Amino acid sequence: MALDSFLLELLEDPVDHGPLLYLEGDQVLYNPRRRVAYQVLDSIPVLLPDESSPVSDERHDAYTKDPSARSTGKAS
Repeated sequence: MALDSFLLELLEDPVDHGPLLYLEGDQVLYNPRRRVAYQVLDSIPVLLPDESSPVSDERHDAYTKDPSARSTGKAS
């Protein structure tokens, strides 16, 4: 299930407070600056730094080039 647009406007990375990329197909919120992904479980973003996962160069390229990725924050 997709995250609500209103919620996407409010979400930011808990460490650097910047916007994230929401990849609905993979159910992750991705921070390309820190190269970490946060899971989205049952439409609930798990934005805990200790629960984030490092992202490989290949996955980073896929996430940042995905045309369906949506940016969080006010500009989403």
